[in-house]
Amino acid sequence: MFMEKKEVMDFLPHRDPFLFIDTVKEITLPDTLKDKKGPFTAQQMIGGKCICCFKVDHSVKVLEGHFPGDPILPGVVQVEMMAQAASFLATYCKPSDDSKIEVALLGIDSARFRKPVVPPMDLEVHATLTKVRGPIQMYDCEIYSNGELISQTSVMASLKFNN
Repeated sequence: MFMEKKEVMDFLPHRDPFLFIDTVKEITLPDTLKDKKGPFTAQQMIGGKCICCFKVDHSVKVLEGHFPGDPILPGVVQVEMMAQAASFLATYCKPSDDSKIEVALLGIDSARFRKPVVPPMDLEVHATLTKVRGPIQMYDCEIYSNGELISQTSVMASLKFNN
């Protein structure tokens, strides 16, 4: 495991009921960076991939109202989950251990929700960095359960580091 829950909470500013990443399973660097030490620029990280995990159970607060007796994880929460997962690729771009990340979701494209997300489901959230223009980054993201594609979107985000 790359990051446990405490490390996830140290990295992301989100908290319950709006933290939708339990663990970071793995981060794969682009082939050009294998066997190299960071920090890297965001441009160098293009092609990098992050896989995060989240367990959807009845304790997820949003399920209390969406829908009582027949809970379904809303699509907007799935999009937020994918955006949160994308930010973990920045762990290799942090200028120092003391740096704090500032993330802003700027847009989504082509969101598709193929199957409902219901408890109990274990989700894997995949995010691949595809483009970088200054502080703006684009990611292709997917959510899987038991190897089956559940939802997908492209995420545009702004990532900055503050010391």
